[in-house]
Amino acid sequence: MWPLLGLVRRHPWVVNVAAYGTLFSAADVAQQVLARPHLDASEQGYLDLKQTGKVALVGFSFHANFNYFWFRSLERLLPGTNVARVIAKVTCDQAIAAPLTIGAFYAGLSLLDGESDIFGNLREKFWPTYKTGVLCWTLFQTVNFTLVPPVLRTAYVGACSFLWTAFLCYLRQNDAHDTTSRMFQALPGLAGFFPSTRNENGVNMPSER
Repeated sequence: MWPLLGLVRRHPWVVNVAAYGTLFSAADVAQQVLARPHLDASEQGYLDLKQTGKVALVGFSFHANFNYFWFRSLERLLPGTNVARVIAKVTCDQAIAAPLTIGAFYAGLSLLDGESDIFGNLREKFWPTYKTGVLCWTLFQTVNFTLVPPVLRTAYVGACSFLWTAFLCYLRQNDAHDTTSRMFQALPGLAGFFPSTRNENGVNMPSER
């Protein structure tokens, strides 16, 4: 453990960006495997490695670097782990960083896929994605800003992002409104934030744009 911490302290940018980018990329592989349980792993085309490469490019080039410098800046502006500072940092993270990273994910992959409207996916999926992210990342970042040393924060967020990015990759291939609605309808107090997109007959209603 101590040699690893020593490596992080000597090369914080390299270690944090490498850890974050690797986990970000692995999340797409995990999502593909979980989404295709009926397929044989030995079959040709079981994994779309080209798609994983695009996710890796977005993760390494933007998300890993953005988070590294964002957390350093946030700690300099709001140092400390008292309750008021943690609340302020979590609020800033969700108000500033969350929209930027969600936008970079959807628009970046649309650009790499050669879509004519690179902001189409973002417009359609941003709001349900952001609402879900606020619920998840408020908890993740509270732990981050309270317990995790600043030098390890990007790597920690990369570990949390493994689950989050797998979820984003799934949302990108499916109806974000319907998926988030089905996830949270059963949870007390949250159904109102994620209204059902189905009418009483079980038919999908048009998503808000």
